[in-house]
Amino acid sequence: MKIFKLVLGICIVTFGLSCSKDGDVNFFSKNDDIAFGKQLNSTILADPTEYPILNEAQNPEVYAYVRGIMNTVLQSNEVLYKEEFPWQIRVIDKDVLNAFAAPGGYLYFYTGFIKYCRSEAEFAGVMAHEIAHADRRHSTETLTKVYGIQILFSILLGDNPSQLQEIAALLATNGAALSFSRKHEYEADEYSLRYLNSIKQTRNYHPTAIIDFFDHMKEDSLTTPDGSFEFLRTHPYDNNRKANVQKIWQELGSPVGSKFETEHAAIVAKLD
Repeated sequence: MKIFKLVLGICIVTFGLSCSKDGDVNFFSKNDDIAFGKQLNSTILADPTEYPILNEAQNPEVYAYVRGIMNTVLQSNEVLYKEEFPWQIRVIDKDVLNAFAAPGGYLYFYTGFIKYCRSEAEFAGVMAHEIAHADRRHSTETLTKVYGIQILFSILLGDNPSQLQEIAALLATNGAALSFSRKHEYEADEYSLRYLNSIKQTRNYHPTAIIDFFDHMKEDSLTTPDGSFEFLRTHPYDNNRKANVQKIWQELGSPVGSKFETEHAAIVAKLD
């Protein structure tokens, strides 16, 4: 078994190094993303004290809403792994401004985050952004940089459950160690717009509503310095990023859609 692990580890390292692009090394394969995401999801579901999952049987409208938006975004042909990843979404019942994507297509949104969004278009824009992080495999790139191949390899083999709990906690608390790079944020923004633009025949969201969301959050963070807006720590936002979103929007032909504020308000009312 030790020889098998050693040989397999060498194969993974060799593959990862040979496939790195733009200085980003990802030792994970697509199937590794799926396996790792499944393990993280199990860890989260096994800790209802820290991650109280909103009961779907008691809140069918909320789950129909968030799952419907996810499935609509996944209709985009721009999503690379829409068939391969087992896309799932969970709502965590905490009044916390947080959302995150685990590898392999596992999405988590806190009730506090849903309530903070002022329109369905804002929520869809951020969800598309998180889908892009998973689909472009940013999480495993970042984890590879932070933890290194040896620890991640041991997690995949089931040898390091405590480390898995730590990673889940960092994802759920927007730990600074797992902050996405500027390149990752720009790419997730770009594909958020591309996803929404490509599904406009199904649901015509205004693509740049995500700018409204981040502008609103950044403004509020300046007057509420209590850590409530730590989502910005892992998703750094500045004028350059805003300008990049506007540039991509213009390249797409400056499409205009609807914000669907009333529809979102109806769901928020069910969470209050």
